[in-house]
Amino acid sequence: MSEPHSATISVLVRNAPGVLVRVAGLIRRRGINIHSLSVGPTEDPSTSRMTIVVDTAPERTELFAKQLRKLVEVLRATAIDGTPSVDRELALIKVNVTSGTRMEIMEIASVFRANIVDLTDRTMTIEVTGRTEKVDAMLTLLTRHGIREMARTGQVTLVRGPQNT
Repeated sequence: MSEPHSATISVLVRNAPGVLVRVAGLIRRRGINIHSLSVGPTEDPSTSRMTIVVDTAPERTELFAKQLRKLVEVLRATAIDGTPSVDRELALIKVNVTSGTRMEIMEIASVFRANIVDLTDRTMTIEVTGRTEKVDAMLTLLTRHGIREMARTGQVTLVRGPQNT
């Protein structure tokens, strides 16, 4: 068996109470670590899309998707590994600022095409959207200024082109 890696699985589910618990329960029973999980409604209000990033061996990713398809509430489960896709994550990062560091932090935000969504005399809240690696790189640069709080959405993914995710 190969080393664990991050695998992305897109799951289209019925928008009903308890579905998230059933999906998470299946993942828990397999002993798989969830790296990120995002859920939201789709263009059809009766369905929701879950994007699940798990740490598992590559050969187990498709097997895991097949196991998810057996749940009654799951309409479709697709392993995204290797498929051209668009991946994004949103993070809100509140960082300490002083009059001496404000411009440097604004330059970092500019390089990452992030938005400053709140500013006080002691803090700045920055909104950044992009691939997980981009968010991680920005966090690395902001760490030395003191990150006070952070909220991340987790990855969302759609397959490129006309193919359904």
